[in-house]
Amino acid sequence: MTAGTTLRTVHDVAGLAAVADHLSDVWRTPRTAPPYPAEVLHSLVHAGGAVHALYAGQRLAGAAVAVLGADRSTYSLVAAAERGLGPVLKQAQRDWARALGARTMRWTFDPLVARNARFNLVKLGAVGTEYLVDFYGPMSDGVNDGDESDRLTVTWDLAAAGAPDEAEPHGPVLRRAPDHGPLVRRAGRHLWCRVPDDVVALRAADPALALRWRHAVRDVFTEAFLEGFRATGMSRDGWYTLTRTEATA
Repeated sequence: MTAGTTLRTVHDVAGLAAVADHLSDVWRTPRTAPPYPAEVLHSLVHAGGAVHALYAGQRLAGAAVAVLGADRSTYSLVAAAERGLGPVLKQAQRDWARALGARTMRWTFDPLVARNARFNLVKLGAVGTEYLVDFYGPMSDGVNDGDESDRLTVTWDLAAAGAPDEAEPHGPVLRRAPDHGPLVRRAGRHLWCRVPDDVVALRAADPALALRWRHAVRDVFTEAFLEGFRATGMSRDGWYTLTRTEATA
């Protein structure tokens, strides 16, 4: 735990309302229309789920919501924390899940957001196991508005300790990106796919270009996943590593 921070599970109405407001602020929606209303959070807690809240002093600095799934698996609906505090939230979710006997946790994220991919795949050691095209349909929050809601499902082995950085992309360039730089390289059982430096800023500045990136990366991932590849790493400069499983190599 970072100095000056505290973490607790939230059950009370006021605490859940504060979490709902926090998630509204993160996703830039009016607090009157939060992505996860307080009454929904209360129902999830009542059904056996967990809402974790992270405080820096008295200020809410992060929150996460998870539910128990089939066969003692778990699913994280949402997690958001200020920079540097994400590991604390995910550790809390892992501790909660493992106390219930769960072995894995799944969640989805926007595959174009490189910093989230690096956190999920490298810091936590999760694996991208499913590519979902326009998963939510049109979204009208302040972060995703105007884009298509593709998502990458990751599966986290709750006993995993994180993954090492993968080798630098090499092999021939197979496709070009919308910025005319390399998009795809491939060598042996590995394929590398590049994403934009900051898709959130790009979406605000040039939504048409951001959408071209969306479609280009979608084509790579959907084809690669059909061949048996899984997302296993993300470099600091925005290159996914996709690894083909032995069974299909």
